[in-house]
Amino acid sequence: MTRRFFAALTVLVALVVAHPAAAVQPDEMLKDPALEARARALSTGLRCLVCQNQSIDDSDAPLAHDLRVLIRRRLAAGDSDKQIIDFLVARYGDFILLKPPFAWDTVLLWAVAPGVLVLGAVAIAITSRRRRGEPPSPPLDDGEEAALRRLLSSDGG
Repeated sequence: MTRRFFAALTVLVALVVAHPAAAVQPDEMLKDPALEARARALSTGLRCLVCQNQSIDDSDAPLAHDLRVLIRRRLAAGDSDKQIIDFLVARYGDFILLKPPFAWDTVLLWAVAPGVLVLGAVAIAITSRRRRGEPPSPPLDDGEEAALRRLLSSDGG
């Protein structure tokens, strides 16, 4: 009985921890469902500048709150999604985008992961070729086998 209880409790805790908590407060939400959906779509693609590993939609930081409110105000004022993104990028740089654009100044960011993958594949290929070319180690002669048996059978270690 207690085993089932702890198993159920563990599953419940795992579900609660694994589910991302949306930090959008009820007072931030727009009355128009279409505008609110656009605001949520925009805020999930923008990085919290305080947390840096969360979108502003998931962050509880005061700056993330301010950015969510700013997005909703601009949407209510009639700005397009592109205008809002351009405004935020002009103010905070490409770093605010969770998926930065492919441009000359972000080439290194985009090239590092595939580069490391290619270097790893090359290193594996070189290592496996070297190992294939090595001759197998020669068998032990009678004296070496006897010494090995003595070492293995001794109690002193």
